[in-house]
Amino acid sequence: MSESDFQVPEARYVRTGAVTTHIHDVGRGSPVLLLHGSGPGVSAWANWRPVLPALARERRVIAPDMLGFGQSDRPAGQVYGMDVWVQQALDLLDALELPQVDLVGNSFGGALALALAIRAPGRVRRLVLMGSVGVPFRITPGLEAVWGYEPSLTAMRGLLDLFAYDRGRVTDELARLRYEASVAPGVQESYGAMFPAPRQRWVDAMASAEADIRALPHETLVVHGREDKVIPLSNSLTLADWIPNSQLHVFGRCGHWTQIEHSARFATLVSNFLAEADAAAVA
Repeated sequence: MSESDFQVPEARYVRTGAVTTHIHDVGRGSPVLLLHGSGPGVSAWANWRPVLPALARERRVIAPDMLGFGQSDRPAGQVYGMDVWVQQALDLLDALELPQVDLVGNSFGGALALALAIRAPGRVRRLVLMGSVGVPFRITPGLEAVWGYEPSLTAMRGLLDLFAYDRGRVTDELARLRYEASVAPGVQESYGAMFPAPRQRWVDAMASAEADIRALPHETLVVHGREDKVIPLSNSLTLADWIPNSQLHVFGRCGHWTQIEHSARFATLVSNFLAEADAAAVA
């Protein structure tokens, strides 16, 4: 990765209910909301930096830091959970006056996207779920390590090695930047409050009911890395089975970082999938 990969685009803060949300809002056209994962030190930009500019060439792309992550609020004593994050996302859509968006969710963000589409189906046009949580599964050693992270540069390097199939993408610079983000004031305190042991309960809490998933009317693209050590490929096989209007794409030689390890292919895949809906709206 080059130094330019770490140049964060302009961002702003939006009032969402009782909290303030930090967002990137770039491009013009049909709106798409990108929901990040739950790794330590994660932010919307850290998660989506390789694909956000590509998607923004043809559409408006909104990438928020969810409550407790990045530069969004970390209210004292906050109890984190899917209800809180879904409401924040809906409040953001209201604040931006967006009646409907396409949703792209990564990992934890996939569970959030699922829950939002189930609770407010009219606010979602199309759905993309990448390496997604949101269905029942036994927590993996990889996810246990991610949620149980204790800050150190060595631990962060180990997690990044876990995320990527191609270890060449895990540079010392990237590890340092993610480590520094994980120890910024208040970050580890809020992160530790989200997923305390025993952690299987948080996997279970993020799962939507099978009947609700099977009832989803949305056209859905399910994406996974074949060598993912954090979220099992079986999750996406289940989602593709349960969601009636779904298609599945599995990237080989890919870990949990589909949008980073195969960024150009991922951006093209998502762009083409969303463009189908654009064309249908014009016809």
